[in-house]
Amino acid sequence: MAKHIVTIEGSYEGDLRVRATHGPSRHSLVTDAPIDNHGKGESFSPTDLVVTAMGTCICTILGILAERHSINLSSMRFVTTKEMVAQPRRRLGRVVTTLYLPASLDDKQRALLEAAAHTCPVHESLRPEVEAIIEFVYEDSSTRM
Repeated sequence: MAKHIVTIEGSYEGDLRVRATHGPSRHSLVTDAPIDNHGKGESFSPTDLVVTAMGTCICTILGILAERHSINLSSMRFVTTKEMVAQPRRRLGRVVTTLYLPASLDDKQRALLEAAAHTCPVHESLRPEVEAIIEFVYEDSSTRM
């Protein structure tokens, strides 16, 4: 497999805020330190981006698989939460990503998608000390709030 290299550029804007720009697209985003770590919490924190990456990565992996197998995942969504730990140093301690998938999926499709979710490169990149949980909820989108 050929290397795929992407460059992200960043600049410190002061007040614990950083702007990052995606090289290929030139899109940018801003991070802010969280309130519990001297910041204002006015945007994603760097660790928020890690768990956001986890949810979006899993959805992307499942989307690729769904296209390949003609599975309709148009109602797929995710919720991801993080828990920080302070000892021995501040870091992610637990990440829970809950995927909401159509109830209409059969057992074979569910097994295929659940196995694929665990191949997410972000999930694979987390340190072993980070408890990274992926949960699956199958719901009828017509009854969703």
